[in-house]
Amino acid sequence: MNNTSRRPVPTGTSQARKPAPPNDMSTLTLRELWEGIQEHITELRKRLMVIVISLLVTTFGSFYFAQILIDWLAIPAGGTDKLIALEVTETVGVFMRVSLLSGLILALPIVVYEILAFLLPALNEDERRIFNRNAPAVTIIASLLFLGGAAFAYFVMLPVSIPFLTSFLNITTTLRLGSYLNFVTGMMFWLGIGFETPIIIYFLARLNLVSASALLKGWRVAVVVIAIAAAMITPTVDPVNMALLMAPLIALYFISVLFARIAQRPRS
Repeated sequence: MNNTSRRPVPTGTSQARKPAPPNDMSTLTLRELWEGIQEHITELRKRLMVIVISLLVTTFGSFYFAQILIDWLAIPAGGTDKLIALEVTETVGVFMRVSLLSGLILALPIVVYEILAFLLPALNEDERRIFNRNAPAVTIIASLLFLGGAAFAYFVMLPVSIPFLTSFLNITTTLRLGSYLNFVTGMMFWLGIGFETPIIIYFLARLNLVSASALLKGWRVAVVVIAIAAAMITPTVDPVNMALLMAPLIALYFISVLFARIAQRPRS
């Protein structure tokens, strides 16, 4: 008879596994995520405060020469003598609008720098060093692009559109101060923003939100979007004015593709 003895299994030492310690990685991740969001909100608030203060200073400073700017902006319409005001507060509103646009242009280097500085944490260490070294140049380029768009609107678009609008149907048109200056400043502002496209696309590509290949493949869609934007910005429906506006915007789009290609070079 085989009396091979078996060793008794101690109580509590069965093959059952010990429960794993509670994993609070998700809680830790959520906490870190919330702390990161708070840090970004604090940084954004600080940057916005600097932008608002700079805009207030430059806008109030523009009060000194706003009348000169209004006279200059009225030249395509034949001067301020050709404009009329129908409301009591119309001249004050025009004065404030022109001062605000002038203040934005004067504060643009600060605005561009603060926006780029807010995006700085998304870059690696080498790119941060490059940014800190080239920040003045990037700021100047962005400011010049905006000024280029505003200058294109004033020197190219307005001399073509104003005569067309005022002589349409051979009916005498009396220009109203408020509507005319709103039209002029709006066109200058939006074209200035449009000319910022290369810089915007560069940083979007740096953040891997867009790619040069995707932009190049979607050029047909981009032309349609540019045509719609040109139709909204251009005051006339004739193809000449739309073509004058679309040509530089399409050129800027393909320049933006080149900027995106540069932004997506292999990082060291």
